[in-house]
Amino acid sequence: MADLAMPGRRPVNSNYSSGPCAKRPGWSLEALKDAALGRSHRAKIGKAKLQKAIDLTRSVLGVPADYRIGIVPASDTGAVEMALWSLLGARGVDLLAWESFGEGWVTDVVKQLKLADVRTFTADYGKLPDLGKVDFDRDVVFTWNGTTSGVRVPDGEWIDADRAGLTICDATSAAFAQDLAWSKLDVVTFSWQKVLGGEAAHGMLILSPRAVERLESYKPAWPLPKIFRMTKGGKLIEGIFVGETINTPSMLAVEDYLDALTWAEGLGGFAALEARCDANLGVLADWVAKRDWVDFLAAEPETRSNTSVCLVITDPAVKALDADGQAAFAKGIASALEKAKVAYDIGSYRDAPAGLRIWAGATIEASDLAILTEWLDWAFATQKAGLKQAA
Repeated sequence: MADLAMPGRRPVNSNYSSGPCAKRPGWSLEALKDAALGRSHRAKIGKAKLQKAIDLTRSVLGVPADYRIGIVPASDTGAVEMALWSLLGARGVDLLAWESFGEGWVTDVVKQLKLADVRTFTADYGKLPDLGKVDFDRDVVFTWNGTTSGVRVPDGEWIDADRAGLTICDATSAAFAQDLAWSKLDVVTFSWQKVLGGEAAHGMLILSPRAVERLESYKPAWPLPKIFRMTKGGKLIEGIFVGETINTPSMLAVEDYLDALTWAEGLGGFAALEARCDANLGVLADWVAKRDWVDFLAAEPETRSNTSVCLVITDPAVKALDADGQAAFAKGIASALEKAKVAYDIGSYRDAPAGLRIWAGATIEASDLAILTEWLDWAFATQKAGLKQAA
């Protein structure tokens, strides 16, 4: 393989994983020194920290005052599963899927819950399904931002304000980066380890008054495990939404989330976080526009994620390879950058088309992404030279 000159600059932060994501700039373990370690999460100090996490989440995200916010087990997956198993079955369901996690929710509803009245709208990686076909007299389940495809819904205009059904939105890689239309959403879920770079294993479940009404008026036909139960005697268990978690949380992870929220608040809240993500996407978009070997997987500019940026290799010589060859070429780029210690974990998701996936969330600096693009050009040129030699 050709020995091409490496770029002279290196990113300060080389972590571009799409989850767990990079820590905030300047983070260190010292930031967690006040964690309530060795204390009960039900003690005064533990409950106060959990309540503060809920309050800061509401403040930074701009969650309406009458929406409940709960800290739940098992990351975003746990939060989504709680919503699906607790709320669905009261009416027909429309499911939207255009990448692997959305497809996972389809599997759960169709094959596990085995609901009869289900419609599924799907699209290939890089595209959205026809949002105009969704019936909001039914419950609707969708991801706001497809983490594995880099495709997001452009806004909330397609959602009916005067709807009979509930909207259940997996927003794990959209929260804190994209303007969620709160009045159009009844259930919103996300996890700490995405846009704010917190630690994993904890999920956030946000419920509108309409979702609470459903919980208190509808009882699913199937049994619910304790970890999913949000009502008792037909009434919402309010403690879940004031820091009385269903199971024991990690107080170290809670402290880390509090640190990330405090950092976000200091920047200027949601608007500042979104601006950072948009600026990061802008760096990559400007670079892609000037290159003939790479493009966005997201076909339409307005649907391109500003967090999980997915790229495909469009060079004719690479596209002429079979599927295994294209995948090997993309993996070669990711491997070369990891070996050079300038970019970790940028390979595409295992179920997605071959390519690259670069996290551009709020904890990433635009200056680092600009340097990374130089290394991407180097890695591509190196791999391309290797192809020519092999031929």
